[in-house]
Amino acid sequence: MQSAMEHCRARVDACLTETLSDLGTRPVEQAMRYALTGGKRLRAFLVMEGAQLHGIGPDQSVWAASAIEAMHAYSLVHDDLPCMDDDDLRRGQPTVHKRWDEATAVLVGDALQTLSFDLLTRPELGVSSEIRVELIAALARAAGANGMVLGQAQDIAAETAQTPLDLAAITELQGNKTGALIEWSARAGAILGGGDPTALGHYAKALGLAFQIHDDILDVEGDIAKTGKAVGKDADAGKATFVSLLGLDGAKARAQELVDEACAALNHYGSRADALRDVARFVISRET
Repeated sequence: MQSAMEHCRARVDACLTETLSDLGTRPVEQAMRYALTGGKRLRAFLVMEGAQLHGIGPDQSVWAASAIEAMHAYSLVHDDLPCMDDDDLRRGQPTVHKRWDEATAVLVGDALQTLSFDLLTRPELGVSSEIRVELIAALARAAGANGMVLGQAQDIAAETAQTPLDLAAITELQGNKTGALIEWSARAGAILGGGDPTALGHYAKALGLAFQIHDDILDVEGDIAKTGKAVGKDADAGKATFVSLLGLDGAKARAQELVDEACAALNHYGSRADALRDVARFVISRET
């Protein structure tokens, strides 16, 4: 799986580099390239593996994979801002607003969000206009006021709420904040190939929640040198998390249950989906 993820990362990095090659060297343009550097490219991998299952090769799917990475990068740049999570480190490097300034970070996020939609219009995607529109509309919903943005708003509101969130509320919050883009990523490959995205959607829903639970675990057990971002912030802020509600062992057990659910959702594809099963196992064993 690692070699497949490296191959995906290289393709996506090359696509994004080519796409941004016409930009100049103004701060906002430099910062866009900076924000797109690094990361696991997990969402891109889900797109490309799902597409492969439906007969779409990497030369086509890389455009949708790059689109979700641009959207994800935008979300991180804005999430790191002082008015949001106020983080100084991302992927082991200073966050965009620390490397440049807050205004630049806002503009970079705006530009990366629109870039994601631009990438889905490219003719190299090699699909009909109807499929392109379906992908764009689904991404807009996943990233917007009923998806990731809603999750961000719920997260901010929880910081000042008099009553801490319960397990159901945290599950809903994280399903929006983190899960919506992961679900789009998994479903996109089936949509590209004109297939039924239901099974991949079930897979991604379980995967996204397992991913977030493991993030909460890393906030307790992680090493900043490996995670590349601050750890212990949730506990310091008295924030309700899967770990605070389930306990460390309970959170790990729930994450494993979700991985099992994700793998089972792929039964329709047989051994052809083994790479996606490996990814599900990876998300609860990663150190970053």
